[in-house]
Amino acid sequence: MRGTVVRVHDGDTVTILTPDKTEIKIRLLGIDAPEAGQPYGSAAKKSLSSLIFGREVHLHATGTDKYGRTLGQLHMGDVWVNHEQIHRGMAWHYLQYSQDAQLALAEADARRARRGLWQDARPVAPWLWRRQPHKKNG
Repeated sequence: MRGTVVRVHDGDTVTILTPDKTEIKIRLLGIDAPEAGQPYGSAAKKSLSSLIFGREVHLHATGTDKYGRTLGQLHMGDVWVNHEQIHRGMAWHYLQYSQDAQLALAEADARRARRGLWQDARPVAPWLWRRQPHKKNG
């Protein structure tokens, strides 16, 4: 399925508009990006936006998550978007849901090169950060 990216929600979730004008909210499979309010959260969103916002992408859907989002792999031409976010250091390989060796290698490479969130001495994985209490900004 193809569509144009009309919204980037965060570093691992986007909405596309299909040619028949259907909006589909997509959670990028196999990655977990920092949350809004978490260090590198806005950088991850900006990275994904600069890569695909307003551009046509191809979706390989694999199912839906508990929030009703379509899970899948996104490609823009030859670029595998899920992989690119990890390669840029803007997301973790989400091992709980993916055993993809290419994603694991992309994360190891980003860590070694200290790209993106790997510049931080102790980056906190989003699945751990979500369990911690946080003060609301305001």
